[in-house]
Amino acid sequence: MAESTGLHQPRWLEQRLPPSTQRRLVVLTGARQTGKTTLARGVYGEALRYVSFDDLLLRTDLEEVPASRWAASVGPAILDEAQKAPAVFDKVKHAFDERQLDFSVLLGSSRILLLDRVRESLAGRAFLYDLWPLLLSELAAEAGGDLERPLLSRWLAEGTEALAEEPARRLGGLEERSLAALQHLARWGGMPGLLELSDEDRRLWFRSFQQTYLERDLIDLVRLSDLQPFRKLQRLAMLRTAQLLNYSGLAQDAQIAASTARRYLEYLHLTYQVLLLQPYHENLTSQVVKSPKLFWTDLGLLRGGTERWGELDGGMFETLVVSEIHKWISTAFEPSRLFYYRTRSGLEVDLLIEQDAGLLGVEAKHRERAVPRDLTSLRAVAVALGERWRGGVVVTRGRVLRELDQDLGIWEVPAHRLLS
Repeated sequence: MAESTGLHQPRWLEQRLPPSTQRRLVVLTGARQTGKTTLARGVYGEALRYVSFDDLLLRTDLEEVPASRWAASVGPAILDEAQKAPAVFDKVKHAFDERQLDFSVLLGSSRILLLDRVRESLAGRAFLYDLWPLLLSELAAEAGGDLERPLLSRWLAEGTEALAEEPARRLGGLEERSLAALQHLARWGGMPGLLELSDEDRRLWFRSFQQTYLERDLIDLVRLSDLQPFRKLQRLAMLRTAQLLNYSGLAQDAQIAASTARRYLEYLHLTYQVLLLQPYHENLTSQVVKSPKLFWTDLGLLRGGTERWGELDGGMFETLVVSEIHKWISTAFEPSRLFYYRTRSGLEVDLLIEQDAGLLGVEAKHRERAVPRDLTSLRAVAVALGERWRGGVVVTRGRVLRELDQDLGIWEVPAHRLLS
């Protein structure tokens, strides 16, 4: 993994963003500090002017530009923090509909405000993209180099055949970069701004991020007179990553109403902090648990918010695997839907990936080598699904890829191999 080089770290979304020669409005959103501005200026900087609505004076000036003059006054542009200037959406819409403007990019880190404006003014005109923290395959790429399609992508498309084509062990530069990337992701998460910092400065960065998130993103989203209850719930939610979400228990521990806990969790979801994984909707083996499962989307932010700088535990390893798969599917526009499966009798599969062709199962086990009991739930679900079962993986922190159950297509795959 490249660090402290000053070179450009490649992003998968670069390959998906449309060229500025197309007639299109692009909306790029994601958590603060994921690199939206860097990505947009890197892709479009030579073709589009850059306008930031964080600049209050500039924002005031542009608010006075009439819609009929928007194309002539601003033209094709990267409009950063666009949700801070609600009137701009109608002006861009007018210029686009009148064919005075063929291309613009709108950026924002407040999902609900930005997308509400898109729905109101740009419905049917805008193409939406989410930018997540760096994926493991992006961290493993050489700075300034090309990205390599992760094994995860091939497994989603081809199933067991993709794993059968892989060597049991992998040697060379990619293997070492992948291992280093996994270590970085597990320790610091995927925020791009951390790559060139020392460990001490990274911890300071997390404190600054948390303050900025509370004072800017959260205040943009909702006016809270007292941030302390939210801070408390946020930390409690971090400590519950990879666990079933019990709103009443969380509210009781945070000393707030259950309705307030639900509202605060929704704020965390809308600002890209948490993933709420829903239960699979069919009773395959026995009565299923119906509560969502909570995952933090970035382990670095979780560690920074809880000061848990020690070794990874099982819940954190599961969080890393689930969040990385979610980020890849979102970034690559994979036609897949994610669930977990758990019965009241205790049978659980960490992740079920539903596709039109069938379902794939994932178990995340924080150990060097899978053991027989790791296959119990995958086998039960595979048998219950019958022909809809496409195969499964037990993801470990080891180095050897091997077949565990030939009949059901279940393999052990090291995390760094699956995700890079």
